[in-house]
Amino acid sequence: MDAFAALGEPRRREILRLVSSRELSVGDIARRFDVTRPAISQHLRVLKEAGLVTERRDGTRRLYRSRPETIAQLWASLEVFWSESLRTLKVAAEHEEQQRRSRRHGPRHESH
Repeated sequence: MDAFAALGEPRRREILRLVSSRELSVGDIARRFDVTRPAISQHLRVLKEAGLVTERRDGTRRLYRSRPETIAQLWASLEVFWSESLRTLKVAAEHEEQQRRSRRHGPRHESH
């Protein structure tokens, strides 16, 4: 699954935020939500497949942590997207303003 698609679900964004600063087990994560542990495991599976978290086994526990390199790539993609979008919006707004001025200050006709 694409990382952007994986982050389309609010719980997954919250899970990613939780594991961004420290490693947590499925149980630690599940305690913070009002859904079942299997539901959290499914969210973690999606995040893992998208390359957003890593999974480490510690005995019978599975510990999850965000992957900073993938987050950095996502951030860079968003910056490029927003920069281009804002540039396009700026050009469109300037063009609109120029047209508005032209209509307001168009050719003046003197009355006789």
